[in-house]
Amino acid sequence: MTDDLLGRHRRVLPDWLALYYEDPLEITHGEGRYVWDAAGRRYLDFFGGILTTMTAHALPEITKAVSEQAGRIIHSSTLYLNRPMVELAERIAKLSGIPDPRVFFTTSGTEANDTALLLATTYRRSNTVLAMRNSYHGRSFSAVGVTGNRGWSPTSLSPLQTLYVHGGVRTRGPYAALNDREFVAACVEDLQDLLGHTRAPAALIAEPIQGVGGFTSPPDGLYAAFREVLAQRGVLWIADEVQTGWGRTGEHFWGWQAHAKAGPPDIVTFAKGIGNGMSIGGVIARSEIMNCLDANSISTFGGTQITMAAGLANLNYLLEHDLQGNARRVGGLLIERLRAVGAQIPAVREVRGRGLMIGIELARPGTDEADPQAASAVLEAAREGGLLIGKGGGHNTSALRVAPPLSLTVAEAEEGAAILERALRSIR
Repeated sequence: MTDDLLGRHRRVLPDWLALYYEDPLEITHGEGRYVWDAAGRRYLDFFGGILTTMTAHALPEITKAVSEQAGRIIHSSTLYLNRPMVELAERIAKLSGIPDPRVFFTTSGTEANDTALLLATTYRRSNTVLAMRNSYHGRSFSAVGVTGNRGWSPTSLSPLQTLYVHGGVRTRGPYAALNDREFVAACVEDLQDLLGHTRAPAALIAEPIQGVGGFTSPPDGLYAAFREVLAQRGVLWIADEVQTGWGRTGEHFWGWQAHAKAGPPDIVTFAKGIGNGMSIGGVIARSEIMNCLDANSISTFGGTQITMAAGLANLNYLLEHDLQGNARRVGGLLIERLRAVGAQIPAVREVRGRGLMIGIELARPGTDEADPQAASAVLEAAREGGLLIGKGGGHNTSALRVAPPLSLTVAEAEEGAAILERALRSIR
């Protein structure tokens, strides 16, 4: 049946719709931190549907909320008052850290970033946008236009003029040999030089930790230093929290809080984890920015009642059970365990990250040259051992991405680390 499903998939879906594994996997159900395939085999899930199943699979509190809402009404659009949407917006606004915030719901992170770019360019009357090298912001026309990762950029055409800034990758590039203070100073100097060659941009869009790029990040405080420079020119800061939000990094609820010295972003985008698998994205912005549009706009499916019910239940659960704290504690143990393993394996160039957002960069031993074949081999070996992980990376990098649900237990972390260790040791 799986072989037949693969054939049907290839006949009706695009060639560029990537599938993991030489023998692609059909996941039929899940519970907690585990999922099962069509053959009945169980896997420990350390990727959560690309960081979307943030809390747990089949969480009873969320299942109950979705079922009860489905029994009332599933959808009505934003043309009507929507109590679950207002309630979730109130909760998110309070948690955002942005003064006088407004919240707009979308169906995905791509659409959230697209909306943020619309707001920023309209508010600033400029179509020039700053973005980070090695970044990823989605698959829409405008989001691809600000993505600094060639592997996820199928066209150079764009409605935006995008200028790329150094700083998203700490251990590669022209400033890699500098210490953290010097690295930040060099990136700021590069930004200032770039701004001297162009009209004032609308905004800088940046992921606090680059997701698709391999879970890379700058030293804490870089974006605060950028913000000081940008604020002098009225340039907005958009924090793309699609992967870092909701406590995944452990140390902070939002990734931007590692760069908070100069204040909160003007715009925050979110998605993925807040729905725990349901399709929710959104934008938080200061009221004068959110309200700058002078034409009608709605969201047909953004904020629909059933997804809002799921989001509310999920947010309640992660706050009541301190999943941010769990990500810090269990994630800290997991990353130290993986660093100890990596130190013994020549192919592991770096183990990085924070909380339950961990990257393992692979390179050909004795060099800084990326080894995508090794990354694929580890992915396959981990699956064979009963563990699902992801992979990523940008220019000349190959990284494994480890991002379990935030309810991960210490025992499950150790189980996953043991499987991953065997998979890493299997590569030659």
